[in-house]
Amino acid sequence: MNALHQYLFDAYRAARHDEPPPPVPGALDVAALRAARDHRRFEAVLAGRPARGRVRRALRCWLHRGTT
Repeated sequence: MNALHQYLFDAYRAARHDEPPPPVPGALDVAALRAARDHRRFEAVLAGRPARGRVRRALRCWLHRGTT
């Protein structure tokens, strides 16, 4: 059984019991990714590191290291 089958089964069961239907599969993925990003930024601030631009800064240092 895949996620769509499980969703349809749960939606049918919720309709039979007069309950709200479950969220559609994948509807909360973006929210979960945003929460993970925010948590990483929060941990960086607590550790005294910059919260934004760390990947770009690392790439810039890596790329410019080879030119000198």
